Amino acid sequence: MEEQLIAPCGMNCSLCVAYQAEKSDLKKKGLNRKYCPGCIPRGKHCLHLQTHCKLVGEGLVRFCHECPDFPCKRLKNLDKRYRTKYHLSMIENLKQIKEQGLEVFLADQQSKWRCNNCGAAICCHYGLCLNCQFDLLRQNKRYRWGEEQD
Repeated sequence: MEEQLIAPCGMNCSLCVAYQAEKSDLKKKGLNRKYCPGCIPRGKHCLHLQTHCKLVGEGLVRFCHECPDFPCKRLKNLDKRYRTKYHLSMIENLKQIKEQGLEVFLADQQSKWRCNNCGAAICCHYGLCLNCQFDLLRQNKRYRWGEEQD
């Protein structure tokens, strides 16, 4: 896990399907998803909050926890959606970064989101390793976190 792949909102971009799709060029394998190198590498600060927060949008803070309004309503809504659908809390990520530092956070993320089979990062949007479990997703494009959906 890389420091530059942690967005100001607390999203770990290395877990995102758009980042993993670009990294592994999954369009060639049949997964038609947008590609993204991550919020910070593409100079957008935070995809989720940049247009709603001047501090984040202009890069005046590195992380949302530095803002006096942390956690704002938009971050709370985003966090609720990600906790419910993707088993990831941006607010908890930011609290850990603030309390324990980025180095500890990155080590924890590496351990928590590592595929037991191949060591690649698990995709937070599907709950799958897109490196060694890609065929499961190709067979069922609506697959999400262990739920078979028609």
